[in-house]
Amino acid sequence: MANWEGVSEFVAVAETNSFTDAAKKLHTSVAQVSRKVAALEERLAVKLLHRTTRKVTLTEAGLLYHSQCKHLVEGLALAELAVTQMQSTPKGLLKVTAPVTYGETHLAPLLHQFLECYPQVDLELNLTNQTLDLIEMGVDVAIRLGRLRDSTLIAKRLSSRQLYVCASPKYLERFGEPYTLSELANHQCLVGSIEYWRFKDNKREKSLRVSGRIQCNSGFALLDAAKRDLGLVQLPDYYVQQALDEGELVEVLSDYRDEREGIWALYPQNRNLSPKVRLLIDFLAEKLAE
Repeated sequence: MANWEGVSEFVAVAETNSFTDAAKKLHTSVAQVSRKVAALEERLAVKLLHRTTRKVTLTEAGLLYHSQCKHLVEGLALAELAVTQMQSTPKGLLKVTAPVTYGETHLAPLLHQFLECYPQVDLELNLTNQTLDLIEMGVDVAIRLGRLRDSTLIAKRLSSRQLYVCASPKYLERFGEPYTLSELANHQCLVGSIEYWRFKDNKREKSLRVSGRIQCNSGFALLDAAKRDLGLVQLPDYYVQQALDEGELVEVLSDYRDEREGIWALYPQNRNLSPKVRLLIDFLAEKLAE
């Protein structure tokens, strides 16, 4: 432990530029901080701080030492927090938001399993396709699908999804199978809330505007239309996988299939994860990986 002595005190002084503020941060005396830092400088045989009556600044050696040590101090704090939280029972309200359909079909059953494991946790689940402000709404975790917008939120990848373009065998028998993206203009495309379909063309992402007789913001409604031979549809795997497995639908344009997209858990970066939030995210990652 001798090699660690004085490191926390030095990092606190470096980050506050004050022995007094460092002492307050560490809940100790100014004399104790000063003594520990002085002992550290003596052991290293180098001056880490410039001290004047008005301010404290880092020497060149101090800057280098701080850049290497601050992560160690942060890591120690996180390790102690993790061990402490492991001993505490998760309890209290969990506020979660997710897209409507995915929340109903995939997330809600897993959340119910989680509540069975932790009876002292309560759940408030908000299913909406709107992007909520997590901090303003006090939301602990948001489940988001696909490509994320730039934000200050922390994102953890839980799983992934694959987009498929498919149609019924009868539709393809009647109108023919498209083999290139340009042929989509000659087909009835079942359009969702976004009028663009995503593809990979020559290893480059490509968004293509499509059109047809039907436009709907419900994936299940579009799936039903495709099964009824009304056109081509692009939907994530959790909508169409069973229909593909059973032969009700057939994938087309597989050479242009886009890469898998992430399914994410998002939470504010300035919010220390409580035991219940950390356990929930780990639980969802494990279950969705299955």
